[in-house]
Amino acid sequence: MARFLFMDKEKLLERIRELAEPILLNLGLELVDVEFRFESGSWVLRLYIDKEGGVTLDDCARVSEELGVILDVEDPIPHSYNLEVSSPGLDRPLKRDKDFMRFRGRKVRVRCREPLEGRRNFTGLIEGVREEGVVIRDTSGQEWVIPLERIERARLVI
Repeated sequence: MARFLFMDKEKLLERIRELAEPILLNLGLELVDVEFRFESGSWVLRLYIDKEGGVTLDDCARVSEELGVILDVEDPIPHSYNLEVSSPGLDRPLKRDKDFMRFRGRKVRVRCREPLEGRRNFTGLIEGVREEGVVIRDTSGQEWVIPLERIERARLVI
């Protein structure tokens, strides 16, 4: 069964996003990320949510309750799992161009899937987003334009 889920994981994550987005929008929340992984002997579906000013425990509980009902009805996961809803934390991941625009001027750490001019890791201030990619200015003042599709992982630096 794990093999089946691995093969269709992206499709499953997209379906979870489709089911979660209307609930979050209605509650004034944003879906930051979705994970589905095998941890400590069981499957975990984890959603990271955010809103201006940060999320509360009540926000997480409400999303968990409402999404839990939808997931029970739609049943996109054919076996047992644990649903977790939480804040992305202060070092939240940045995934989309709108994430980078929202945190313009903040410090970020980026890891690329493949080297860009011989480097895979970049740390600097987010200058903005262009058609070619995310613009980061490192501590030496050099500007880097990193295509979004080449970013493996990006997180805010506290």
